[in-house]
Amino acid sequence: MMASFGHGTRRHPRTRGRTGSRSGPDSATLGIIGLICAVAGFFVLGIVLGPVAIVCGWLAMGRSWAGPRPVPALVAVVLGAIDTLLAIIFLAGATGSGYGMF
Repeated sequence: MMASFGHGTRRHPRTRGRTGSRSGPDSATLGIIGLICAVAGFFVLGIVLGPVAIVCGWLAMGRSWAGPRPVPALVAVVLGAIDTLLAIIFLAGATGSGYGMF
């Protein structure tokens, strides 16, 4: 009875199916978060929410373009890129041609 005490987890420290860290959100949640950030970025704070949408979508796709991609993650990456590009164009246009003005 005491012979196996303390030796049960030496060979197999983790149970089967729990080999990775599962502390973060899953890919479906990240895809939806990225999609929400991309849509909200068209209305407010596009320069911040656009890159957030790109990162969330990229992480939801498993950091790879290969294989099947979830649709919300792909839409989040594309809309986040468009959102970021529009925000940069807007900021560049807002700072132009101010010569001679106060």
